[in-house]
Amino acid sequence: MFLETFPRLTFWDVLDILIVAFLFYKVFTYLAETRAIQILVGLFVLLVLSVFAKFLHLYALSFIFNNLLTIGIFALIIIFQPEIRRILARIGEKQFGVFSSVEEAEKVIEEIVRACATMSEDRIGALIVIEREINVDNYVESGTVVNGEVSKELLVTIFWPGTPLHDGAVTIKRNRIHKAGAFLPLSLNQSLPQTLGTRHRAAIGITEETDAVAVVVSEETGAVSVSYSGKLIKNLDPQKLKKVLKGLLVKKSPEKRGIFQFLRGNKGEEAA
Repeated sequence: MFLETFPRLTFWDVLDILIVAFLFYKVFTYLAETRAIQILVGLFVLLVLSVFAKFLHLYALSFIFNNLLTIGIFALIIIFQPEIRRILARIGEKQFGVFSSVEEAEKVIEEIVRACATMSEDRIGALIVIEREINVDNYVESGTVVNGEVSKELLVTIFWPGTPLHDGAVTIKRNRIHKAGAFLPLSLNQSLPQTLGTRHRAAIGITEETDAVAVVVSEETGAVSVSYSGKLIKNLDPQKLKKVLKGLLVKKSPEKRGIFQFLRGNKGEEAA
């Protein structure tokens, strides 16, 4: 019979297929939110054309398409390099938080919330990046080393209009302000609203490249937003801001680590 030509599937074969399918699904779902998916679709079209050319014995076209696909495989490594790095970084996260104790986290978060409340009221633009497991220095250009304790007064002073460092971002490592006046990579996500300014795009950009958390205060509206994993949560009052930061920065139990967080998809509120 026809079915007898196929090997008998066991439970482990089915499980193997389901796991591979699930991993492919998660990777493609992740890539679908980036510009890389357009390139992937183009390569898939080339593959289909190559198969048709070979089937119709169009040898010249088949030769061209085959060579384009060969080059495309190597090009994928370069083109998808940012996306591959983000996926590997997310899988390799040691823990979702950064502070070793609730007390340490609450002290830093309280100062950030107080500073943001003041800057929001006074319409002072600000961008604060809190480093987690991935070193953000590899993605930050310039910046002046401060190495100061995180406090409302210091943060407001740094971002006060007219000061030399107010235009850039502040980076925080553990419970210290590491740099001020730093410039961050802007997000290349074309689906972001055109109304988003440079600060918000920089906040999204650094959280696309690393596992950092970024807090943004809009100079135009005073609205406070939080970005993580390329997502943006907007219009947060002080209480909501504190709650979001505690959820992102306080270390959680082991089952919430890297690979599980990636498999769950890190769903957050999209930029709107």
